[in-house]
Amino acid sequence: MESFQSGRDFAAWLGLLPRQFSSSGKERLGRVSKAGQADIRRLLIVGAMARVGWTSRKPPAPGTWLARMLARKPRMLVAIALANKMARAIWAMLTKQESYRDPVLFATA
Repeated sequence: MESFQSGRDFAAWLGLLPRQFSSSGKERLGRVSKAGQADIRRLLIVGAMARVGWTSRKPPAPGTWLARMLARKPRMLVAIALANKMARAIWAMLTKQESYRDPVLFATA
């Protein structure tokens, strides 16, 4: 993990970010490239799709990031965004050598 400068670099290595077509300071983002580690990317997307599919039985709390995304975006796009978010969290946990902390429990403490 030390070879990546940020969580974004790690997610890009996995192929979870849109391709950039930038010139003259104007940033243009394309579709998700799918270049990179296919096996890890697939596992992250499967896990994210499981969480997105579970929302029909147990919806996320109103106002959370996942609830807002599901209200305005297609489910597959939300799953890719969630996989990207999970990859960045994995990078942060491994570089800081910390365990997972539930954001809900951490905010109330």
